[in-house]
Amino acid sequence: MSKRDEMIAKYAADLKEKLGVDADMDLLTKVTIGCGPSIYNKDSSTVSGGSESELETVKNNFLIKKLGLSDGPALMEGIKKVLEDYGTSNRNKYRAVVYYLLTKHFGKEEVYS
Repeated sequence: MSKRDEMIAKYAADLKEKLGVDADMDLLTKVTIGCGPSIYNKDSSTVSGGSESELETVKNNFLIKKLGLSDGPALMEGIKKVLEDYGTSNRNKYRAVVYYLLTKHFGKEEVYS
């Protein structure tokens, strides 16, 4: 099993354990690949829910640039909802899982088709 496949399996387990969600493995794989090498770096592989600048980066670089959403208050509300669902006390919020959940939340799965 490749390192990326191990990461994808870890993300799927995280979704199941923390949210009770059976991951769409095809979408999770595509989202993880889209994250690029950031998934292998300890700092960039997670999203800090307490950092406003980090949330702005997720909004601008992922929701607006990648998913093609228009800027507005709904974007930050969606990010905060996903992070709350993931667990505010959970310190390890994996970037690929957050992006997967945001893709599902905003119904933009077709971006990865």
